[in-house]
Amino acid sequence: MAGVNRRKLLKLLGGGVATVGSGKALYNTQIGYGVLTGTNVREQDLKPLLTEWMRVDDYRAELDGNAVELSGDTVAVTDGDGVVAERSVTDTAPEEAAEIDAEYGLAGGPVEELVRTVPALRAGDFVVEGAKFDEFFERIADADSLPFATGATRDGYDYADAETVGAFVDADPADPERVVTALRAAFREHSSYDKPRYVAGSIEDNVLFGTVDLRKHFESPVGFGALESGEATGLFCTELTRRSTEALHAVPAHEATAPVVAMFVSDTRHKHAYTGVASLLREDGELVMAITFLDYMHSTLYDDLALTGVLGDGLDAYNTRHRATDVYWHR
Repeated sequence: MAGVNRRKLLKLLGGGVATVGSGKALYNTQIGYGVLTGTNVREQDLKPLLTEWMRVDDYRAELDGNAVELSGDTVAVTDGDGVVAERSVTDTAPEEAAEIDAEYGLAGGPVEELVRTVPALRAGDFVVEGAKFDEFFERIADADSLPFATGATRDGYDYADAETVGAFVDADPADPERVVTALRAAFREHSSYDKPRYVAGSIEDNVLFGTVDLRKHFESPVGFGALESGEATGLFCTELTRRSTEALHAVPAHEATAPVVAMFVSDTRHKHAYTGVASLLREDGELVMAITFLDYMHSTLYDDLALTGVLGDGLDAYNTRHRATDVYWHR
């Protein structure tokens, strides 16, 4: 396939669309959500998926003149000269941790919150509550949110620059509810779902069985800069998911209007990826993880095809048309 450009390859792929759509690809993408076989996120027990890859470690929260750092079993308070207080998250009473917060004027009580919450998170001692997107932010708005514990679950994802995200979405990156919907509009304006690359990949996987790499002929830069400049020719679900998680992590959880953590949700059964968004709450002494799911591929693709009036907006993924195989908290 050397020397075949994108335009020529598009013509070659035209005859393969019907084959792919009526064959194995149709089976892969349309079956397995629980009607005849399989399951979906509304039915799945999400907790094992959430705990399998969650690591609560290597966290740092910058505060006025100080910082709180979590590493392994240790939570430390530092100033410009070094560590000024240090405790074990497993062997320290919350009351003692609260005294440290008070002594160093740590707004929001981060040491107490981490001491009280991190061991429970690591042990999987929390309740999971799924919610549709339009209910999620209302659910967490008036709750006793845990911004530092939520921030500590943001393990290893690349953070996009807040100014870059703000310019791309034309919204305050510290407002995650606004960012979620602004991303939908920005992806529609500056990009599209890369349908030619999808068809090429489907033929590669389902017709040629991986013997020829067709996808490489359709690749383009996919960063925020490339999206704004028009250099990106289109995005895959994986790329839309990564950009959305980076955008939602652009501002530390404890500095946002609502503390959230974003996740990369993989559905290997349907070769799909989408975004998870969660927040940690404490209610009646119980640790709760409220979570919703977003699908920027569907919200972009439906708009590309002018089908939002028929298929809906496509953003909400806490429904019977999505399932999860893995939930990754890190790249």
